[in-house]
Amino acid sequence: MTYDASFWDRRYGAIDSCYGTEPNAFVAECSAHLPPGPVLCLGEGEGRNAVFLARRGHAVTAVDQSAVGLAKARQLAARQGVALTTVTADLGTFAITLGAWAGIVATFVHLPPTLRARVHRAAAAGLRPGGGFILEAYHPDQVRHRTGGPVDAPELLMTLEDLSADLAGLDLVVAQQQETDLDEGPSHQGRSAVVQVFARRPG
Repeated sequence: MTYDASFWDRRYGAIDSCYGTEPNAFVAECSAHLPPGPVLCLGEGEGRNAVFLARRGHAVTAVDQSAVGLAKARQLAARQGVALTTVTADLGTFAITLGAWAGIVATFVHLPPTLRARVHRAAAAGLRPGGGFILEAYHPDQVRHRTGGPVDAPELLMTLEDLSADLAGLDLVVAQQQETDLDEGPSHQGRSAVVQVFARRPG
């Protein structure tokens, strides 16, 4: 299966909200530890995390390859009375500005390993001193649960070892693998195996 823009356009266009309108729980938990300043949300889809962070006072840029998803993100932002910048772009070509961001967020953004490492390294370099990177993704054990994620493409799933290598140079404040019960719209429901990282750029 190819997880390209047309795949996500179809998915986001099929139902009102694939992953709900509330923020990811780990993002919400870590958000208080982000310094003031702009936040970049990668693979942001329908905007649940971006809108939450905008409500916390951040200037948020949401990037996704799906124009359909980002249109729904703008609608959600308008309903909640916040501003949101959206950029329709593939993460394979999107340039993360060096040292520009107080926070960067990526939840369930599953990329081929070579691209994943490149995007994560760019995200690490994109943080301001003291800035934070928040990530939650499915672990390879998710293949047993099959409650969400690209379980038919297990090479897209992530381990803490992968992420530690990708984010070399950042301080790993939280780095954990766990089983949890997700309740994030119809597409993330039930027992799941995830990795969670909150990493901070020194300085």
